Amino acid sequence: MEELIRDTAFGHLVRLLSKGRVLQYAEDRDPSLWRQYLSDANTRSMAHHGDSDQLSDKERPAQSSEESSRTRAGSEQHFNPTGQPVDQEKGKNSNVVDWFDENDPENPMNWSTFKKVFVTFEICLLTWSVYIGSAIYSAGTQSVVMEFGVSQVKATLGLTYAMFGICPYYASADDLLSQAFCSGLRCWTNALGALSSSIFLEALYTYDRNQAPMSEIPMIGRNPVYIGTLIVFVIFQVPTALATNFAMLLCFRFLTGFIGSPVLATGGASIADMFAPNKRAYGIGIWGIAAVCGPVLGPLVGGFAVQAKDWSWTIWELMWLSGFCLIFLIFLLPETSSANILYRRSRRLRKLTGIDNLRSEGEIAGEQMTPKEIALIAIVRPITLNFQEPMVFLLNLYIALIYGLLYIWFESFPIVFTGIYKFNLGQEGLAFVGILVGAIVVIPPFFYYLHRYVEPQFNDRGELKPEIRLPPAMLGGFFIPICLFWFGWSARPSIHWIMPIIGSSYFAIGTFLLFQAVLNYLGDAYPDYAASVLAGNDFMRSSFGAGFPLFATAMYKNEGVGWASSILGFLAIVFIPIPFVLYMYGERLRKTSRHARKDF
Repeated sequence: MEELIRDTAFGHLVRLLSKGRVLQYAEDRDPSLWRQYLSDANTRSMAHHGDSDQLSDKERPAQSSEESSRTRAGSEQHFNPTGQPVDQEKGKNSNVVDWFDENDPENPMNWSTFKKVFVTFEICLLTWSVYIGSAIYSAGTQSVVMEFGVSQVKATLGLTYAMFGICPYYASADDLLSQAFCSGLRCWTNALGALSSSIFLEALYTYDRNQAPMSEIPMIGRNPVYIGTLIVFVIFQVPTALATNFAMLLCFRFLTGFIGSPVLATGGASIADMFAPNKRAYGIGIWGIAAVCGPVLGPLVGGFAVQAKDWSWTIWELMWLSGFCLIFLIFLLPETSSANILYRRSRRLRKLTGIDNLRSEGEIAGEQMTPKEIALIAIVRPITLNFQEPMVFLLNLYIALIYGLLYIWFESFPIVFTGIYKFNLGQEGLAFVGILVGAIVVIPPFFYYLHRYVEPQFNDRGELKPEIRLPPAMLGGFFIPICLFWFGWSARPSIHWIMPIIGSSYFAIGTFLLFQAVLNYLGDAYPDYAASVLAGNDFMRSSFGAGFPLFATAMYKNEGVGWASSILGFLAIVFIPIPFVLYMYGERLRKTSRHARKDF
């Protein structure tokens, strides 16, 4: 338990106040351990090349490095504190702090199974506590219309705006820096005007591209982003619930979404911090269920609150839930970023030993990046990759379509269950449970598929041929139109209400399989540009998710539930061949690409 608490926000505060006398690390008790934490290969590479990853033990032994350094220096030889010769032309006198061996217990990859499961649960709780904020408001839309005298479209735009930021899981599996480019989309929302669940989602989209990347900076890590933004998220619920006019409500809905978004973009990265590549999909799958629970349970939780009180009680519920989550995480969520853990280790060692050139690899890399390089990576690359790479564009377009269809389809639930089956607000929320059941049902067979067919195909380096990821998408694509046709034509007074609810479960199955397959495929096919590719995916799917609901109500009222759902179903059928085409020709396309991997 001490090991768990030591790396939490509360643990850091205790260490600060006690000046390191409480919750000590091994090096606090024995500063002589500092030599065990040095990476000889990376330190030698820094001394020889000025870069920590250009030389390894196999590539260049210590003697060769020394001779080369002496030849180049041609003058007095300099050595770092570990005895490595420093090339005076290219080398840097830095000692690289790393894990003391492959079994270092502070490495999140080496945590016990219980600790990994517990931290995964915490990330799921955090994701759900924020994700529910978009949908919980939707139950109070009619109450907002009546209290503030605005139109149904304006009240619904709250859902559309916020949609610009709530991105499904794992939008940031590795390097979130490149996702900063999406902040420019705020201009799009300004064009729409100040219209509140949409405001919340737009804010989430805008801010997570700015603050989530901060979690990748070694000096910051993930916890300060989680805890800091969640504190403000909780506080801002108070003025939101107490809003005295519609403009005030929209303003604070935007601000709460703006502040709360990083958890949605960073949660997948926290999962990836702890699990090896061949096991990562399991953790991401569970986290995906938490992401589904938010918008699914939001109308249920909010519906009974609005029915008993009014729309403001949905916001109070959100504050209570996120407030409990905040307290829980402050005391029990440890830092998972290996870059931050190693940075803090190097900082402790500098203080304990007085050796100022002890640096972690991430710390060195961060110091070497220029603002121009960061801007190019963050702004230009995600856009160019999205439109220059056919595989990226087609899969991003497919996922964006599914996301848009999901939020159009959500708008039909009040029409079906309130209008046709005469459900009250609380009962209407229960209609979404079918989606949650579908997401839970698909997990066991998907995990069996991963264990039986995918895991054995990883090589010794934890790598996998990207096309092996696609079969679930090939299957999942059929579940989307099945759901839409089933739901549309079974939603009528003569047919029991359970039938459209059963049909809705197929959408969750199809969406889960598609997202798991496509996003993992993109990451495997573009490992050096994964964050940029996923940022482009964020851009397209969130744009579709934000825009599509604006015409959903009119379409369902004009065409009827059956034909409106069928139109969406036919649209989904058009995109079914995409994963089949990439499964057959993806390898050929990758070998002609400038950015995709070509070694499989």
